[in-house]
Amino acid sequence: MKHNLNLKKHVITALFAALTFAATMAVRIPTPGTNGYIHPGDALVILSGIILGPSAGFLGAAMGSALADLLGGYFVYAPITFVIKGLVAMFCGLIFRKAGKFPRLQYPAVAAGGIVDILLVTGGYCLCETFLYGAPAAIAGVPANLVQGISGLIISLILYPVLSAVPDIKQMIHSHHTA
Repeated sequence: MKHNLNLKKHVITALFAALTFAATMAVRIPTPGTNGYIHPGDALVILSGIILGPSAGFLGAAMGSALADLLGGYFVYAPITFVIKGLVAMFCGLIFRKAGKFPRLQYPAVAAGGIVDILLVTGGYCLCETFLYGAPAAIAGVPANLVQGISGLIISLILYPVLSAVPDIKQMIHSHHTA
């Protein structure tokens, strides 16, 4: 039984990496003046941590997001993205592990994960871009990262009840509270 749950977790981790990649690549809204883009992939990053837990969530979110950078032509960002998006998912998983065991706190825990995403993505990319391009260019990217984070928060709140209704995913979410 535990072997089947581990296999499912590996498969769903790979699925979340693929979904994160697809959501990041499928809808790309260019941001003027920054050479970047806004995408709905952050919602999957948040949900990776919530559904898979901190460790597997880190891997699924980090791999899918970094792969989007690699295949999307943003090579220099791939390692930065791997770390930032992985940390977002990890913190989302840790928050949900603590608060999500109480049904009335599950949606606030998802929202808290969205806030973590906003803070880490906006702050993390601004810090890294300061070293890459200088402070003015880094600051120019902040508004787009804020919009992306807010959209990730909203989309994750919409998708959470849909995904948590799937029996295997529901089982994975509940397994975090007994771990």
